[in-house]
Amino acid sequence: MSNRYIPALSFRWLTPLYDPLLKWIMREENFKRILISQANVQPEMKVLDLGCGTGTMTIMLKQGVPQAKVIGLDGDKEVLTIARSKAIQAGVDVQWEQGLAYRLPYPDNSFDRVVSSLVFHHLVSTDKVRAFQEINRVLHPGGEFHMVDFGPPHNIYEQTLALFDRWLEEAADNAKGRLPSMMQSVGLQQIEETFHLTTIFGPLSIVRAVKGA
Repeated sequence: MSNRYIPALSFRWLTPLYDPLLKWIMREENFKRILISQANVQPEMKVLDLGCGTGTMTIMLKQGVPQAKVIGLDGDKEVLTIARSKAIQAGVDVQWEQGLAYRLPYPDNSFDRVVSSLVFHHLVSTDKVRAFQEINRVLHPGGEFHMVDFGPPHNIYEQTLALFDRWLEEAADNAKGRLPSMMQSVGLQQIEETFHLTTIFGPLSIVRAVKGA
């Protein structure tokens, strides 16, 4: 068990570079729009953006479905300050809260959707499992979890990129394809990789899972 918290880009002094890196190098809006479309959020749903960072996807979710209740949660006060500022500029009403993925401050069966972007490669293996347990706990029965993160390679080129992922924080579990089995071990069901993308930092997988009834 670990309570180590890794900020955006690993070091706090790099936090100001986080948004430009994701926007211009990783083309984050492309994969986040795919994830949001897949999540199929409906009016009156309650949605948690787990590890929301500077709030880009959280704001996109709220703009897409203004009637939904959207909460952005992150462990980093600094990025939440940035997220709040971006939400004010965008004119959207999002609830921002500080908390950790493996210790969610919500009751059981609280959310219709939990979404997550580029969070799980920050967590050690035990904390990945704890976070999946928490996601399963806070979802309504039949609720859905949608995640984009580094995943296993699908071709030789991606295998080369994935060598970098194996040394990137705690991304070895991602590169070796272990995350679906971790989700299954805590009771999440219907787990599938629905989309696959290649980036200069390694392959990205978009994954969907459902909490059982």
